[in-house]
Amino acid sequence: MILTHSEFKFIDRHFKDVLLLIPGWATDYRIFSSLDLNYNYLLPVNFSCTNFAKDLSGELDKRGIEKIFILGWSLGGFLAYDFALENAERLEGLILLSICKGFSRAILENARSGIKRNKRAFLYKFYLDGFSKSDREGVNWFRNYLLNDYLQGMESQQLLAGLDYLYRARIIPESLARIKEVRVYHGEDDLIVPLKEACQVSPFLEKGAFICLSGLGHALFLNHRFKEKFLYGQRNLNQ
Repeated sequence: MILTHSEFKFIDRHFKDVLLLIPGWATDYRIFSSLDLNYNYLLPVNFSCTNFAKDLSGELDKRGIEKIFILGWSLGGFLAYDFALENAERLEGLILLSICKGFSRAILENARSGIKRNKRAFLYKFYLDGFSKSDREGVNWFRNYLLNDYLQGMESQQLLAGLDYLYRARIIPESLARIKEVRVYHGEDDLIVPLKEACQVSPFLEKGAFICLSGLGHALFLNHRFKEKFLYGQRNLNQ
């Protein structure tokens, strides 16, 4: 079954600000379970790219949240960017992880073929490609808590719907200068989005707003070093 709308849950962590966490392709909100940042969390528990901005606006209205910080990872980064452009008045800050201007058609066609040919084998390689060879912390957490659930539970229709969104998803680097407080984090050893592709957005960011983490890959936030860099970048922006 293809989800046509997103549903959210709010986690009160006793902080002042609210952070929406948007997961990447072939994952769900549980990928952020180990992420400990100084925010209350808003999580899409039923996740659909269709009408995401409209669904989010409705959720914010329902909860009386006027402004929000948004963290989008990979596919979630495109959704975060789309919402930020259309709803600038509701945005406190935008945090993009492991993003690029857009995925090539060849990469997306390869993923589509892999899902149709042998979904489990394709996903297994895709998930492990999300980690650098040196990131034992991140890959061990993922193996212990999510890998088997994802391999068994990800439905082909939903995966293909996510690829359909990525065919048209684009970030226009020049437009990032119009968005409030943008920070981009990227792993130096990212196999899924090579660093050189992510660097195409860096000239349009404020100084210090593009943060590269050495020795980490696509799922960089599953390593404790991400939080250290995040807090350091947050202090710099607040100065």
